[in-house]
Amino acid sequence: MKILVTGATGKVGSRFVPRLIAKGYDVTILVRDASKALPGAKVVVGDLYDPGTLPQAVAGMNAVIHLAALFRTFTDDEGIVRTNHTGTVALAQAALAAGVKRFVFVSTSNVYSSGYGHPAKEDDILNINDPRAYSSSKIAAEQALLNMDLDVRILRLGFVYGDNDPHIAEIMPILKKWGRHPGSRMHMVHHLDVAQGLFLLLQQDGLNGEIFNIVDDAPITLYELAASEGKEKEIFDRVEGPLEDPFEGIINAGKIRKIGFRPLVPSFYVARDLDIL
Repeated sequence: MKILVTGATGKVGSRFVPRLIAKGYDVTILVRDASKALPGAKVVVGDLYDPGTLPQAVAGMNAVIHLAALFRTFTDDEGIVRTNHTGTVALAQAALAAGVKRFVFVSTSNVYSSGYGHPAKEDDILNINDPRAYSSSKIAAEQALLNMDLDVRILRLGFVYGDNDPHIAEIMPILKKWGRHPGSRMHMVHHLDVAQGLFLLLQQDGLNGEIFNIVDDAPITLYELAASEGKEKEIFDRVEGPLEDPFEGIINAGKIRKIGFRPLVPSFYVARDLDIL
């Protein structure tokens, strides 16, 4: 199977592509800079901002795994929308025109808000007008893809970590800025399990138009996450009252279990004990 991967040099892509190649797939990566090759992958130079470069990238492909995104840590809202929404639609349109059979879109659990009264599920209502550009751009991209005549399957990731990813350390200043309750929880997913989820969506038939959450079995409190970096006293420097919404940040992953997902890394503490952070 010939697969095009976008975002191959990012946090998720740089860890997933080697696993994809190891399974024997014929992998091509879309990059803006030809020097950013990955061992074993073919390279095609193109840019989501330039739709004219995309037909050559998708030509002859059986599937596209679209990982490329600008994240919430970026302050360029226009760039976030151009990448996450406009660029995604342009890539999907090129894939459709080229006859690509399968399009796996990597989204985020940040599309959910609070107040559901239960762990967030794939069919919960989303706020397309979310003031956070990252979240709203991902929601808009999801909706656009689901309205196309293309075999689309969507994977909403929890907070991704592991495999020497600096993501946890990088979010520490953001935790301070958020000012959230130390008992609030974050639902995480290790890179090993992101790969497992992507393989499931890539390989299985009959998932057209389906959305899946993917997280581990044990959401961690923000206090614990800060403590893992020795930052708990710095970030949580005041006494808090009761937690208002105990379900905020908690994701329901029951649906993806129905197609075979079982976390290889069920919690942050397992990852720590196995030395795979």
